[in-house]
Amino acid sequence: MSAIQHPNENTARHATALNVLPVSTQKLIEQIAKAKNAIRAEFLQRLATHEQMLRLALNEAEALAWQTAYPHLVFPALATEKAQAVATWDARQRLLRQTDPAPLSGV
Repeated sequence: MSAIQHPNENTARHATALNVLPVSTQKLIEQIAKAKNAIRAEFLQRLATHEQMLRLALNEAEALAWQTAYPHLVFPALATEKAQAVATWDARQRLLRQTDPAPLSGV
């Protein structure tokens, strides 16, 4: 078997894996995915140039949320907080790029 898998194979395996999970777990996964997509859509317009950072922040929030007893309750707030941190960082970077440093004296 090749080490490289076709994307459809991964999707099929993921769907099969979901089918063996309890219905309650499947619902949690679906709730978190829905919240993740909504938060991503909310911040994507502001952070289009940093989509990778936004994706990583949301993935980190999801990983942390799954370590709690109530991931579906923790994830939305945590993901929003992490996405907002990326937006704040981006705004700060834009401000720094716009500000001209004072010329060095004595050079």
